[in-house]
Amino acid sequence: MLRLGVMGGTFDPLHWAHLVMAEEAKNAFGLQKVLFIPTGQPPHKSDLSVSDAEHRYAMALLGTAQNPAFEVSRIEIERQGPSYTVDTIKTLKHFYGESTDIFFLVGADEALDIVNWHEADQLPNLATFLVAPRPGFGLAELESRLPAHFTASMKLLSMPPVDISSIDLRARMAEGKSIKYLVPESVEAYILKHRLYAERDDK
Repeated sequence: MLRLGVMGGTFDPLHWAHLVMAEEAKNAFGLQKVLFIPTGQPPHKSDLSVSDAEHRYAMALLGTAQNPAFEVSRIEIERQGPSYTVDTIKTLKHFYGESTDIFFLVGADEALDIVNWHEADQLPNLATFLVAPRPGFGLAELESRLPAHFTASMKLLSMPPVDISSIDLRARMAEGKSIKYLVPESVEAYILKHRLYAERDDK
């Protein structure tokens, strides 16, 4: 039975916190593979500018290349319309087999909003949600604010604190600041080559 980790996101850009989270989940929960899935049309960011999907896919490939357990999937990029987690998980179940155990990686702040996700009531039956803590957010907070059938499908992912966000990285680039050591060198080189975030502060 495959134990499959799934990390979705815009990855605009992918950074070390994404990679640390995936590696900690792989080790703690015995995952045989972790799929990084760049969103195609992110429904929650429809009013914001997001880098072209091919750039985000390329950065995810570059950033995960050195880990044989990490793969990058195009399933949301190639899907027409908004990218919904429930559809992605169902597609993965169909591809890898219904017996596949799917572990979906999220931050605690994202987990708090899970009840508002598309067809959210189906999610607890489709995957286990591995929740990375954020300052002020943990399982106790989730249990006090979410229905029990959602928190029953969640497990806390213990990991070193890595305070990096894509929003901050884009802002640094727009201000002409360095992002060295905040993203893999290959990702930094790609960003600089394509001038992805130069003078951009709208995201």
